Amino acid sequence: MGVMGEAWTWLTTGANWSGDSGVWNRLGEHVYVSGVALALACAIALPVALYLGHIGKGGALAINISNVGRAIPVFAVLALFMVSPLRNAGSVPTVIALVLFAVPPLLTNAYVGMRGVDSAVVEAARGMGMSGRQLFVRVELPLAYPLIMTGLRSASVQVVATATIAAMVGQGGLGRIITAGFNTYNTPQVVAGALLVALLALLVEGVLVALDRVIDPAPSPASVAAVASDASAAPDVSLAAGAPVASGTSDTSVASGSSGGGTSSRTTV
Repeated sequence: MGVMGEAWTWLTTGANWSGDSGVWNRLGEHVYVSGVALALACAIALPVALYLGHIGKGGALAINISNVGRAIPVFAVLALFMVSPLRNAGSVPTVIALVLFAVPPLLTNAYVGMRGVDSAVVEAARGMGMSGRQLFVRVELPLAYPLIMTGLRSASVQVVATATIAAMVGQGGLGRIITAGFNTYNTPQVVAGALLVALLALLVEGVLVALDRVIDPAPSPASVAAVASDASAAPDVSLAAGAPVASGTSDTSVASGSSGGGTSSRTTV
């Protein structure tokens, strides 16, 4: 039996799923840490990116600052926290490190999505009398939505996959299954833990794709076709270019002359 077969045997053994070191407990720790980190990253990055994208100022500076979290390795951040007072704060170091890692894709995609809205559409909305709030909610946000969701999916998968590293500094999660396998030279357990992390990341991606299709604010093809049909059925009334229709003036002048003088009559209609 190969390594994959032995890993499958490990996964199908009930004893490996129960207890404090079992799969269910480690999965709960992994989902909790990843979910908290992603929620905090969204609460930090999205309001800043959407606001800066709406006003069109300060976005480049914010993106460059947020990219610091992408430049610093998560493991290095965790190692620094382990020699700080936060080492006894439970999962707080892991959450902070993952937030720093998740903010850049969220902020960058949301800001680029807002700034990518066609300026002609924005000007047309303002010409219709929309306020700044209406412009943001009804025009800019729906058009930026695809890029916002792309950033959310990217950050979510990265956070779920990277949370595994927390086990290397003694934190919880599915990574503990992998490190336990390394410590006991149990290769099937290492492969099984890696498969669990990969499956969880794929599951998160699939859930977000399904959620994207449900809450997508873009109009459906049927509604677009209905609008186009109504527009083509409406009568087209236009005035040809030229002189405006107005009351006219006709001048009739009759002149008669004689050797002694002349008379002239003018009629205006």
